[in-house]
Amino acid sequence: MENNVIDSFSGKYFFLSNFYPCQVMYGPDVYSSTEHGYVAAKTTNPKYRSKIQKLETPREAKRFGRELTLREDWDGMKLDVMEFLLRQKFKNGTRLAERLMETYGHELIEGNTWGDTFWGTCNGKGENHLGKLLMKIRHELLMENSDGS
Repeated sequence: MENNVIDSFSGKYFFLSNFYPCQVMYGPDVYSSTEHGYVAAKTTNPKYRSKIQKLETPREAKRFGRELTLREDWDGMKLDVMEFLLRQKFKNGTRLAERLMETYGHELIEGNTWGDTFWGTCNGKGENHLGKLLMKIRHELLMENSDGS
């Protein structure tokens, strides 16, 4: 971490990763990570969603998500889905929300080596939508928890 940038969601900052264990809901179903919930949102098929719930790791969920036929409206909704899930993960008053707020002053960049330039950056290039959503939620949490002075 240099120049007030957190550019890896691993180690001390693994809690920022979508692979970090946490309970989130999508529709009526509970999932064991934001990755599970995100992959479940890619389909409207209840059988697939049930299978995703039962997958043990976020890595398995991600792999399964690559095989899914995406719902027709997916591209137009994926950012909203991710924000919805992240807001549950970092709900005000929780330890994860506190930890997110503790990153204040740092730019959050989901740096990766697997070529994801939509949610993060690879080799310094990318849109970093995950980092931007986390910083947006962090800002809102800080505003909600400020004493107003």
